[in-house]
Amino acid sequence: MSRPALIKQRVNHLIKVPEVRVIGPDGEQLGILKTSEAIRQSRELGYDLVEVSSTSEPPVCRIMDFGKFKYEQSKKDHKIRQHQKSTQVKEIKLRPRTDIHDLETKVRRIREFLSEGNKTKITVMFRGREMANKEFGYQAMEKVVEELKECGTIESQPKMEGRNLYMIIAPKS
Repeated sequence: MSRPALIKQRVNHLIKVPEVRVIGPDGEQLGILKTSEAIRQSRELGYDLVEVSSTSEPPVCRIMDFGKFKYEQSKKDHKIRQHQKSTQVKEIKLRPRTDIHDLETKVRRIREFLSEGNKTKITVMFRGREMANKEFGYQAMEKVVEELKECGTIESQPKMEGRNLYMIIAPKS
């Protein structure tokens, strides 16, 4: 899983503009100051000068504890990511002449995927002369759909793609 791109914020001596609008640690406006003066004031208070809005004229900076700010920002990001629901597409592969018992085992596995909230792609693979009897593949799909009608809905109907017949089943809401 890749990390979200962090927005680089200019802090203290990384702020290169000559003047900035400064907001104090308690949220009060300190006015427009020279950058060096604003950095000096923030150091005296034991905080950092952090650029909050670089697009305004002059840029807005705030006197705050930058470490604490980064920590709270990461907590917010974590909470947002925690509430996102990711669904995966699991895949089960069959053959047109898969035996009934094996088919039941595969259906049981598909049920598990659906109960976890994952979509399932069911693929029937044809080899050689099996392509002449595609109806066996469609029959296998029908058996699977019949077994899963109470816990899943067909998201895409069975389709041929090359030598494979596939369909996608989504969990019922």
